[in-house]
Amino acid sequence: MLESQKLEELAARLAAVLPPGVMGLRKELEENFRAVLRANLERFDLVSRERFDIQAQLLARTQSRLEALEQRLKALEGSSRD
Repeated sequence: MLESQKLEELAARLAAVLPPGVMGLRKELEENFRAVLRANLERFDLVSRERFDIQAQLLARTQSRLEALEQRLKALEGSSRD
C-alpha cells in the first residue's frame, strides 16, 4: 500500500489546488481527502515496489532452477533408455 507519507503528500497537494473561495475549509477538506484516499486505496491489493522487486527476483530464480531440473530430468531419461 502507499506509504503514509506519500498519502499525506497527495492529500496536501489536493488541498493546495483548491480555489481561493474554499481556502477556509482547506484543513477540513484535506482531512476528507486523506480519509477518502485511505478508504479507496485499502480496497486495492497493492504491494510496495520493494516487495514486488523481491518477488520478481524470487520468480526469476525459481524459473532458472526449474529449467535446470528439466534439463537434468531429460538427461536422466535419455541415459536410462540406453
